[in-house]
Amino acid sequence: MTGHHVIELARGKLWALQNVYPLDGRASSYPPSARGFTVSNCYVLKEDDGAIMLDSGYPVHAPSILAQLGSIVGPDHPLSMFPLRMNEFMSVCNVNAIAERFNVVECFSPVPEVHLWVDFSAKSENGHGGAPGGDGASLERLKTTLVSGNMQRLQVGNSGTRPVDAIVAPIRLIGTRWSYDHATKTLFSSDMFTHVWRDSSAGPWVVEDGEDATTYDHMRSFLLNTRYWWLEGAKTDSLRKGLAALFEKYDIETLAPGYGCILRGRKNVEREYKILEEVLRKLDKKVMRPQYVPLGLER
Repeated sequence: MTGHHVIELARGKLWALQNVYPLDGRASSYPPSARGFTVSNCYVLKEDDGAIMLDSGYPVHAPSILAQLGSIVGPDHPLSMFPLRMNEFMSVCNVNAIAERFNVVECFSPVPEVHLWVDFSAKSENGHGGAPGGDGASLERLKTTLVSGNMQRLQVGNSGTRPVDAIVAPIRLIGTRWSYDHATKTLFSSDMFTHVWRDSSAGPWVVEDGEDATTYDHMRSFLLNTRYWWLEGAKTDSLRKGLAALFEKYDIETLAPGYGCILRGRKNVEREYKILEEVLRKLDKKVMRPQYVPLGLER
């Protein structure tokens, strides 16, 4: 672990728990040639009567994440977990550790029996999953709240005044949800818009309006050299339509990805969307033929 910190993105409403790690060719979520540093991002949306945590981070960052979360919510504050990528370590690995330390009342999930998907901790004496130093509580007690359909409205707390939409990601490789927080106008974009990293472990990890951190060539290369390698020569019309519908529906002021720099400001959001739309348009099969990509080739 290189460094960690908490950023309050909206006063008393939204925090990013960020943990820095180096880019040295070992992180598959970045191109093999990428060098520098990036962050994994977990987010906490809080109200007086409850909170939602999006993603749970890597196991190596567990001590840091537990401390960061503890600086925002107390041990008795009702907390709902929402891993946006149920089949990816960065989303699910610390759910168990958090559930043993905090008052986790449910876990939003697209699959039933969520405890079978999130148990990555050492086994306790009673044979159930338990976080190191925890009481060995069985994850079978973790309530599963199913999230289904293209869009489902959730609430932060029980008052019904803080809606959060869970959205099937319009562009994805694996089963992925995005989420939109109406109160802070934030789109949590999971594994999309993750393409901005830094040369230094000091960051900064938020890109503000006026800092043009993205170019067409950079975004195109990033997508083709990570999990979106399949876009070249694909049918991208439906992807573009899905993205357009989402960006027309929601008033977005912040793009909050699961890793990489957070992008803030309407101009930044508009710029990032327009670049992505152009990349998808020019990669469509009507413009470009698919081709065999040898192992190790970067595009």
